[in-house]
Amino acid sequence: MRLMGQLRETFGVKRIYEPQADDDGCRVLVDRLWPRGMPKESAAVDLWLKEVAPSATLRKEFNHRPERFADFGERYRLELDSNPAVETLLELARAHPRVTLLYAARNTEANNALVLLHYLRERRAG
Repeated sequence: MRLMGQLRETFGVKRIYEPQADDDGCRVLVDRLWPRGMPKESAAVDLWLKEVAPSATLRKEFNHRPERFADFGERYRLELDSNPAVETLLELARAHPRVTLLYAARNTEANNALVLLHYLRERRAG
């Protein structure tokens, strides 16, 4: 069994447009829509878990506007509280030394994958 600190390092995030790396481990796309311009054959995605992505309504309201990120994050976390796909990610973390959450958003500091990353870390710590 992994120690709590090691488990926190299990999850990482990365834009799907970045090249695949050897240390990515299990690559999971966490967006509801397939990324524009990314051929499925080139994506090196192990699992497309669109069920864990924010609802269509929440995604559209956020619309990648940084000033809405705090509200988006709070509301997305509420969705995650009742989302069974979260357990799928936690199971992957038990089965793989590294799970990389892939996202397509241009903003690397305000996106759903970062909210999900922090949520997963807190779930495991609690």
